[in-house]
Amino acid sequence: MRRDGKEGKDRASGRSQRKGQKIAGRSWIFRGAYRGRVTKRNIIWHELIGLKAKIIRASHPELVGIEGYVLDETKHTLTIVGEKVWVVPKDVVEVEFDLGDEKIRINGRDLIGRPEMRLKKRWRK
Repeated sequence: MRRDGKEGKDRASGRSQRKGQKIAGRSWIFRGAYRGRVTKRNIIWHELIGLKAKIIRASHPELVGIEGYVLDETKHTLTIVGEKVWVVPKDVVEVEFDLGDEKIRINGRDLIGRPEMRLKKRWRK
């Protein structure tokens, strides 16, 4: 309880308290208008939110097989929503992104960094 006797609005009963849980119940995921422009060469610089992802390999066995849509991305994690919401560390996984007609596998270590800062990085081609 707060000092002034009022409780915070985000702590009301019936609301989910975990990040992303409220969004996970919805059936829609924004996929963007230009998803066809993502290729194996430019996925490192591209926006990952809305792409369908599957964890292929991981150092932790419980992470393997997680499948869903990327809901959020931070410097070191991907939030994937499928049956439930998972927060997956990027540095220990290999991710496969499904772009409809093609599937792209990429090591999570290549994705480390804030999305806006990855644009500035130079990668070997």
